[in-house]
Amino acid sequence: MAESRDTAPSVPLSEFKEDPLAILSAGNGEPVAVIYEGKPAFYCLSPTAYEAILECLNDRELAQLVKSRLSEVSIPVNLDDL
Repeated sequence: MAESRDTAPSVPLSEFKEDPLAILSAGNGEPVAVIYEGKPAFYCLSPTAYEAILECLNDRELAQLVKSRLSEVSIPVNLDDL
């Protein structure tokens, strides 16, 4: 496995096609760039890495929502009155 410009492990597409699970395992949980014609064609991710990315994206969306609501006028509410 070689290293690409962004320091992610990389592998040629032909090698990836021979044994994709071995390539994924060799990545030790990190994304592996699959190279075709000298450029990354796609990245192979473990389920754990993919879930971590989705979690970060979700956190980012929630942070934007919180920031947008910081300027809203709040209305005091007494829970006993509900």
